[in-house]
Amino acid sequence: MDMEKGVVPGAALDQGRKSRDGRKLVIVWLTVVAVLVFAMIVLGGVTRLTNSGLSMTEWKPVTGWLPPLTQEAWTAEFERYKSFPEYQKINKGMSLDDFKGIYAFEYAHRVLGRVIGLAFFVPFVLLLLFRKIPRGLIPRLAFLFLLGAAQGGMGWFMVMSGLVDHPDVSHYRLTAHLGLASLIFAALLWTIFDLSDRTQAPAMVSARVRQTSYFLMGLIILQILVGGFVAGLNAGFIYTDWPMMGGQFFPPGGMELQPWFHNFLENPATIQFVHRMLGYAILIAGIWLYLISRGEDTDAPLRRGVTLLLVLILLQVAIGILTLLYVVPVHLGAKHQAGGMLVLAAAVYVLHMVRARGRQSESAGGVLAG
Repeated sequence: MDMEKGVVPGAALDQGRKSRDGRKLVIVWLTVVAVLVFAMIVLGGVTRLTNSGLSMTEWKPVTGWLPPLTQEAWTAEFERYKSFPEYQKINKGMSLDDFKGIYAFEYAHRVLGRVIGLAFFVPFVLLLLFRKIPRGLIPRLAFLFLLGAAQGGMGWFMVMSGLVDHPDVSHYRLTAHLGLASLIFAALLWTIFDLSDRTQAPAMVSARVRQTSYFLMGLIILQILVGGFVAGLNAGFIYTDWPMMGGQFFPPGGMELQPWFHNFLENPATIQFVHRMLGYAILIAGIWLYLISRGEDTDAPLRRGVTLLLVLILLQVAIGILTLLYVVPVHLGAKHQAGGMLVLAAAVYVLHMVRARGRQSESAGGVLAG
């Protein structure tokens, strides 16, 4: 019958094998890029914690690969830095060797950004030429590349805000920079999970599990953005007691700005309070998702994903508390940044499985209805 339809079984098998091999290549490529983006986000946190972000006062997207290579070049770079507010108001008297120390973090951050751009663009073009990318995926990948380019521009837009009068970047721009990086990371993971998803027997997921998964993801996204505010306003360096803040549940001075809602945008004490409360809410939602996924007919892969998510949330809460108590040392701050991205990755994994099972449930429902 296959011959009658003009289909050669061997050719069909060969085509299917090539399609699977191409899909695996794309998964490996995107996984490498996702790991690089994860490293970039963590390095960005270290750059912030070491006050290194304003050490490079120019943006040269094409020619900025090499650092100063001679003593004269370093002296010229340092002299340029001295003309900006961070040196004049905070680091006046800094030595050239100290300047090289902070320059190294920002330089590494920018170079890694360029590496990510090449790691995405070059394989993308090659895989397109060899027709290894599923056709329906091409627009999404092209959009991801545009997001990456926009992220580079957003980074410089953020740095510019600290080169004018105030020797610190705008916390709004920093949050936008972090939020866009997190979006790119999550979109890469979602695409990898789409490509890795294998056809399986229909698995159901209850409305409670589905709704809680969406709610938890919403809380995690909000927490990442509030975390950008905390970093941008250095809010982690005040009220370093726990579980209270300055001996009170709600911090002293937490509502001192007028109008009142400015406290949730500009007041470091209030923003740290919100960050803490969101952490508790995420922990409670994670525990609730774990419990209901156990109490209902949820399949084993989804239960394992939920368990992983809860474990990462517990670790992140513990690291966050330690980071506060030890007044944000760089190593703990970096771990907290990494932990936030791992929680996001696990939440994307769980939500992807929930959505896949939701589609299967709808399909099964449609068959039953028919």
